[in-house]
Amino acid sequence: MTYYTPPPRDPKAAPVRINLLSDTQTRPTPAMREAMARAEVGDEQIGDDPTVNLLCERVADLLGKEAAVFMPSGTMCNVAATLAWCRPGDEILAHASAHIIAREGGAHAALGGFQITPLPGDDGQFSPETFRAALHPRSRYQPPQTVVSVEQTANIGGGTIWKKAALDEVVEIAKANGLVTHMDGARLLNACVASGISARDMAAGWDSAWIDFSKGLGAPVGGAIAGSRDFIDNVWRWKQRLGGSMRQAGICAAACVYALDHHVDRLADDHANARALARGLSQINGIEVQQPETNLVFFKPDGAGVPGDKMIEALRKRGVLLAMMDGRIRACTHLDVTAAMIEETVGFVREIVRGA
Repeated sequence: MTYYTPPPRDPKAAPVRINLLSDTQTRPTPAMREAMARAEVGDEQIGDDPTVNLLCERVADLLGKEAAVFMPSGTMCNVAATLAWCRPGDEILAHASAHIIAREGGAHAALGGFQITPLPGDDGQFSPETFRAALHPRSRYQPPQTVVSVEQTANIGGGTIWKKAALDEVVEIAKANGLVTHMDGARLLNACVASGISARDMAAGWDSAWIDFSKGLGAPVGGAIAGSRDFIDNVWRWKQRLGGSMRQAGICAAACVYALDHHVDRLADDHANARALARGLSQINGIEVQQPETNLVFFKPDGAGVPGDKMIEALRKRGVLLAMMDGRIRACTHLDVTAAMIEETVGFVREIVRGA
C-alpha cells in the first residue's frame, strides 16, 4: 500500500451529491469568486499586496494581537509557529490526537527536530492538571519544554470546544513555568460562534493563534497566524524558507476577507445541521453517536449490524461521501450541506441498517 498518492477514483462510482467528508470540501460561492476577481493585488512577498495587508490587519485585530501573516495553509501556520518558537531538541506538549502529532506528516520532527509529548484526555482535550503533571524541572538531562499547544476545536475529539476557564488555566500554568502558548485555531471561529465568546477573548493569553479560511469559512485556500510583531517577523522568515511566500496573493486573500464578512455568523447553520444529523442517527437502534458541539458528528454503526467501512461504502454508492477517522465515522457539515441533505443522509443510513 502506498501512502503518498491518493487511491484512484472509481469511474463507476455514483457522483457525490452530499459531501460530508470535511469542511475542506467547500467551494467558493459566486459572490466570493466575484470578490476574488476584483481584488486589488500586488507582490505579497515585499508587502505590496493591499488585499493581503487588509486581511492581516483584520486577523490581528480579530485575535487581539499586534500583527498577523497570511499563510497558504493551516499546516504551515502550525509548522512555522513551532519553528519560530523552538530550537532542535525542544519539547512541545499537545493532546495525543492533535493535528501537530497526527495530521501534519511529522513535519515538526522532520523540519525542526522537535519532540512532541502527547498528553491524554477525553474528547481531544487534556486537563490543566494533566498538563501540570507533565512538566518537569529544567535539567540538562531532559529536553527544554518550550511550547504548549491546544486545538480549538478539538477535531478527533468530536469538534469539542475548549472551555474558556480551561484555556485560561493552561495559560497560567504555562506562564508560571516559562512555556510559550500556541493555539491551533483550525476551527476557532466555530468555537466562538457556538460559545458566544469572541475570538479575541478566546485567544487572550495565547502567544500565537491562527484561523483557517479553507474549512468552515469556505475560502479555497489559506490561513492566517497572529502574535507579537517580533514573532510574526520570525514567522515570515520561516514562511520564506518553506516556500510559502507568494506574489499576487490578494486574489486568495480576497476570498478570506469575504469569508470574514459573510461566512462567520452562518457557521451556526452548520452546527444546527450537525445537531439534526446526530439526532436522526441517534433514533436508529444500535448506532452510537457523540453529540456534537460544533460541525463534526462522530458515530459508530457497528451496533446496528453494519461495520463503519461498510456503511461508508454503502453511502458512497448512494452519492454520500464520509470518512473513517479514529475508528469512527466522521461527518462534517459546512456551507455546501443543506438541511434537506441531512434528512436524506439519515434516511439512507436507516435504509442501509434495515437491509443489514
